[in-house]
Amino acid sequence: MAEKDLFNYSEQNIRTLDWQEHIRIRPGMYIGKLGDGSSPDDGVYVLIKEVIDNCIDEHTMGYGKHVDVTIKDKSITVRDYGRGIPLGKVVDVVSKMNTGAKYDSKAFQKSVGLNGVGTKAVNALST
Repeated sequence: MAEKDLFNYSEQNIRTLDWQEHIRIRPGMYIGKLGDGSSPDDGVYVLIKEVIDNCIDEHTMGYGKHVDVTIKDKSITVRDYGRGIPLGKVVDVVSKMNTGAKYDSKAFQKSVGLNGVGTKAVNALST
């Protein structure tokens, strides 16, 4: 009888995760293979690509003259000299799933990013 109790399913088993917790518990859903960086398809490169894709979007729209990528120790910094995220929406853009300016063509006529998820994954999985 005690063994059956282990498999009881009730309301107490159902959880709602916040965006950051979900990304951290299920990173493969967002970045694919985790890995240690030794393989070209490891998720760390997906994170870097997400940031660089945003730089490409800015450049494609005519903003930002160049992109700086700095690798130091185990840290990567990317700067695109573009318009930046409007200050009033920075927190939303980096912490609210499906928040972005690329759902229509008002701000970006061409875009690599589409779903308002990439920057959040980078934020949740970076230290």
